[in-house]
Amino acid sequence: MNTASKRHQAKELLFDIFFVIFAGAVVGTAYYFFQNSNGFAPGGVGGLATITYHFLGNKISWSILMVAFNLPIFVLVSAFINKKLGLMLSIYMLTQSFLPKLYEMLGMSPYCFANNGSDFNILFACIATGVISGFGFSLMLRRFGASGGTYGISALIKKLRPETNIAYISFIMDASVVFIAFFVYGMKITPVMCTLINLFIANLIVDRGLGGIKDGYKFEIVTSEPDELSAELMKRLKHGVTEISVHGMYSDTDKYMLVCIVNKRQIGEMMKILKNHPQTFASFSRVTEVFGNFKRKV
Repeated sequence: MNTASKRHQAKELLFDIFFVIFAGAVVGTAYYFFQNSNGFAPGGVGGLATITYHFLGNKISWSILMVAFNLPIFVLVSAFINKKLGLMLSIYMLTQSFLPKLYEMLGMSPYCFANNGSDFNILFACIATGVISGFGFSLMLRRFGASGGTYGISALIKKLRPETNIAYISFIMDASVVFIAFFVYGMKITPVMCTLINLFIANLIVDRGLGGIKDGYKFEIVTSEPDELSAELMKRLKHGVTEISVHGMYSDTDKYMLVCIVNKRQIGEMMKILKNHPQTFASFSRVTEVFGNFKRKV
């Protein structure tokens, strides 16, 4: 391996470390300010650690329990699945576990203490936890394809039993947290609902994060006037157009399909253009990620 390659690998490793620390800090911030002090749990292995923390009457540090529940899983991931991934997940978990301890040492007040702990504040807290932690999860999933202990358990089981559907494992983990939370938090419905809302919102944010911010809408337009229509599209929408030769089976005539991807706010303008060409046939669908030169230079 030459020197340039070693430098590139070192820079990539350094970037990955900073990346997982940032993602862990995002999740740890959500846990300290909005979750731990409001009596509900996140999903997965972290949720089981949080429930244990409340079940033991806060006698053992939440940070210690998070490490105790997650670190052995990541050590196994490093040993049997992928060494680098296990290391990155360990750094990520340690950051999100001990950052709340740092906030506490600095005397920073969690959301419920700063706002008198009303039911409305608890609802706002579970929404905020879902949004912020979901963002942190999406960062990890987008970069490493993993975001916590549930992934580690799923990967280890998948290695032992390749036929296992890992989606069921995630569902069982989250369902277990919701079920146990009902009893640990005094058989009250509010903590259970907060846990469900938190899980739902976090998954929405993760889906959005994995889908990408640079999304668009793909129009497929069948026309017999490709030059005139494509020129108008490029002039008014500032996007490129791809032309494909097609054959209409019903009319038995040769035509052209124009493919153009536009932003959401440009759909109305696209519709206006198509109305000026009544002989065209068009359909459109959402694309969740666009790579390359999406917007044409003016």
